[in-house]
Amino acid sequence: MNPTDLALQLWPAAASATAVETDWLILAFTVLTLLLTVPVFVAITWFAIRYRQGEEADRSHGNVRSVLIEISWMLIPFLLTLIFFVWGARLFFISKQVPGDAMVIEAIGRQWMWKFQHPTGQSEINDLHLPIGQPIKIRMISQDVIHNLYLPALRMQMATLPDRYTELWFKADRTGSYRLYCSEYCGTDHSKMDGNLTLMTQADYAAWLQNAGAQQGGQAGAGRVVYESYGCGACHDPGAKVRAPALAGLYGREVRLADGRTVTADETYLRDKILNPNRQKLAADYKQVMPAFRNVIPPDDLDRLVSYLKSTGATAQQEAKP
Repeated sequence: MNPTDLALQLWPAAASATAVETDWLILAFTVLTLLLTVPVFVAITWFAIRYRQGEEADRSHGNVRSVLIEISWMLIPFLLTLIFFVWGARLFFISKQVPGDAMVIEAIGRQWMWKFQHPTGQSEINDLHLPIGQPIKIRMISQDVIHNLYLPALRMQMATLPDRYTELWFKADRTGSYRLYCSEYCGTDHSKMDGNLTLMTQADYAAWLQNAGAQQGGQAGAGRVVYESYGCGACHDPGAKVRAPALAGLYGREVRLADGRTVTADETYLRDKILNPNRQKLAADYKQVMPAFRNVIPPDDLDRLVSYLKSTGATAQQEAKP
């Protein structure tokens, strides 16, 4: 924790409309909770003093019973809290509906740092620069233990898990520099696993990418380098001595499996076949000889490689159009 953080701010500035609405939800529910509980404790205190042992008071039981009061005391709080259930559920469903035009940022958590990869290929360590007014999807994975990416200014956090991709999305609307943290205890230097989130206008973001030296060809171009460095072409390029499926244009196509089923070669399929090709979904007409790359290829290289394969699929689909 940096000394300037003054620990975690109790109520940091909100950098998105969703964050503002989340604040209102918490504030309103807190007020309702106080309205429902404070009178109870005030009454308990008053009765404890008024009818304490030795105090002269009328302790006889009244004969008045009101079913209406009893039902109202149960029904009104229930209906009021149900409003907040619907409100919170609405925010939850919005958080799971990622817009189709969202910009994808790849994130990797490891002890004790965050690595972020922009679509243009630019990488950052413990810092993240993003534009406002643009839906952003952060897709993340852990290289070791469970982490949790926490963005207080956006009122969002998401678990970062080994061997499993998770994601969150948001649309910021306020520029500025904010903090990001790991909110899941992950070892000795957990408190140092933090960084800065810088939100800027889209023009400033474009200038930042240019000044930071984004890689030529972007994520897909970097994936081509990974493809060559791991020798994928020795089996999958045309004319290869080993008979293996061609990867160029594979993304998005239907693949016939050995058990007679067909599946679409989407991103999940590509990742699974690279990490553990022998586990399931064996392709028809090919002998399974490919080794597993789980614990061999780092998650960031895997992201680049999949991006490259997706780009070849998109290119093949464009060329197939009349």
